[in-house]
Amino acid sequence: MLARPVELQQIELALLGAAPALVAMAIVDFMDAKRPEPRSTLRRVALAGAISALPVVLVGEILKQVGPTAGYAGALWLSFVIAAIPEEAAKLASVFLMAWRRPEFDERMDGIVYGARAGLGFALVENVAYLLLLPHSFSEYLQLYVARAVLAVPGHAIWGGVAGYFAARRRFDGRGPGLWGGFGLAVLMHGLYDAWVFCAPVAIADGHLWLASTVAGIPVVIYAGPAIIILLGAMLLRSLAQRAIADDDADEAAMIGRWAHPHRHHASGHTAR
Repeated sequence: MLARPVELQQIELALLGAAPALVAMAIVDFMDAKRPEPRSTLRRVALAGAISALPVVLVGEILKQVGPTAGYAGALWLSFVIAAIPEEAAKLASVFLMAWRRPEFDERMDGIVYGARAGLGFALVENVAYLLLLPHSFSEYLQLYVARAVLAVPGHAIWGGVAGYFAARRRFDGRGPGLWGGFGLAVLMHGLYDAWVFCAPVAIADGHLWLASTVAGIPVVIYAGPAIIILLGAMLLRSLAQRAIADDDADEAAMIGRWAHPHRHHASGHTAR
């Protein structure tokens, strides 16, 4: 039997990188199972998030020409200016273009669902691209696949979901940091995540060799910082989702009460006047 071309095998392996994002989408949908969003709108937001990866790459190439490229300054420029700010802006733009003005965007939880969905659409494309271009061996592929599946992909969902929540909270309640505050928090979490990853090689080159410590060939210290950021972010998003669902449940109960007793509410309105 003739062996398949290596190039085809690499493409097939890279396409497996879509799986973590698809699984994460299913998890977010499960969180919203009580009042699920239309599948068509979810698909549009995810597609917009995926397509937004292209302009983000183009913007990044431009920004690389005007900022520092070496040392800690270069790592921080890459982390915040080239990666975090454009990527989080692209996710929010995807939500606003595809879902924000639609009638089904009628709950606080929708901000989390659509924000996470945009982030995961972006993560799907980014993950496939990384797995296609970076690994030089199958062992490198496996290490990168696992690291991105448990860290980077959930990270994109968390950052998009957090920004979406605060935008929706301001829309429905008139409170909280709103769109710009949520965007700033997402950029901060995303930037700190990338800063640890990109600054670590600089620190190792400066002699901080403890950062390169490994267990079974895995650079556990380098992964520790991002893992903590993702864990804390997941805890934050879970708390925000619980608050959003509770507030949405209260609104639904109040609406049902008005439908069930319209005369009572009408009378109370006259009394109040």
